[in-house]
Amino acid sequence: MPSRISESHISDSESIVELRSLISENGFLPDQEPLKRLPDPYYQPWEQIIDNLPTLLKEKVIRKEVGNLEVLATARLNTEREWQRAYMILCFLTHGYIWGGNTPSEVLPPAVTVPFLQVSDHLGLPPVATYAALNLWNFSSSGEDFGDLDGLRALHTFSGTEDESWFFALSVAIEARGSRIIPIMLRGIDAIKNDDYETVISALSDMATCIRKLTPLLDRMSERCDPMVFYHQLRPFLAGTKNMEAAGLPNGVFYDEGNGIGKWRQLRGGSNGQSSLIQLYDLFLGIDHTPTSSTYTKKGNSPPVKTAPRELSFYEEIRLYMPGQHREFLTKVSRMDKIQDFVYSASASPEQQRLHQAYQEATKALGDFRQAHIGIVTRYIIVPSRKPAPAPFSKVTNLATSSLQVNKGIAKKLTGTGGTDLIPFLKNARDDTYGAGLVPSGV
Repeated sequence: MPSRISESHISDSESIVELRSLISENGFLPDQEPLKRLPDPYYQPWEQIIDNLPTLLKEKVIRKEVGNLEVLATARLNTEREWQRAYMILCFLTHGYIWGGNTPSEVLPPAVTVPFLQVSDHLGLPPVATYAALNLWNFSSSGEDFGDLDGLRALHTFSGTEDESWFFALSVAIEARGSRIIPIMLRGIDAIKNDDYETVISALSDMATCIRKLTPLLDRMSERCDPMVFYHQLRPFLAGTKNMEAAGLPNGVFYDEGNGIGKWRQLRGGSNGQSSLIQLYDLFLGIDHTPTSSTYTKKGNSPPVKTAPRELSFYEEIRLYMPGQHREFLTKVSRMDKIQDFVYSASASPEQQRLHQAYQEATKALGDFRQAHIGIVTRYIIVPSRKPAPAPFSKVTNLATSSLQVNKGIAKKLTGTGGTDLIPFLKNARDDTYGAGLVPSGV
């Protein structure tokens, strides 16, 4: 399998060439490593704070340092890489400021709010820490292959720990390796119009193989990331301002633009659910996510359908937390021919049986990946939530302490950093994935 998605000698249709122009040779990762510094010394005040962020948070003086900042103009940002780095820096400063005290701050000062809103508007992203800021635009690599986990490091972290750097780097490696299937699947979809079974079957088989290789990569999380460090030193800073009443933000955060201008905002925090790659896999396989109450039924030779279908707006909503070109890419893929429809509408033949089998293998591989992710969540969130908070964190109000199951013996709902009801959400996504591969009787 090629190491970069452009290294293929098969000619593409015009539609695929147009689609490929919306992403990079590394899929949803950039072509080059993200900038390590903003070149204009004008932005040195931002760079100085993010360089010292772990210390400022540990000493609980981040709000004082940010409060001393002047409102810097964004007009001196030139390239897209500079805009992306500015966005990444302001995400870290924002979440450090909000969650960097014993209680969260309900007001974000103008020195961060004003440039953050401008940078976010330029990039078409919300003014909050997103997967793009924390992962896609926050890494360095010792080589050209961004899929080499051991050669990756996060540029910046909240905690200053190797654990946090490993956590972010692992997502980068998954993005890099997982993107290698994109051109193959696009050709598979393009082949549907010609009833080209062999190309579609081959694409699905390659997709299953690609995803199966991601699961052991995900399992490497435990090599350098301790669950208690993740739960208490990183996860609280990933939290957004939506559905965070228990964590101390009943109204969200007021983004103060100065001179009496501002707005209360409730936004989802950084989450791997904002990965365009995983949503793309769902689109490739026609996996439709519905609330946890949905069930599957099968009729004749039609594909398995869900009773009482209801649209789950979360999946559309989190596309707003993805870079604009990535959203456009997903939208255009969603309008292409559907592999699932082709699988279940094919006439009975040996080719059809092979097509069904290849589709089942791909959906099972993605379902197994989601199951492995639930295992990670169990080790890194559920288990730590049942243990008393270590002394330095016991008197802090944030997502970690508000979710502790040991508090007064009361079982509490675990909220994800993106504001979802964590476990039911993940299990529903897994079950929808496995369910999509159910083959109706008689086929």
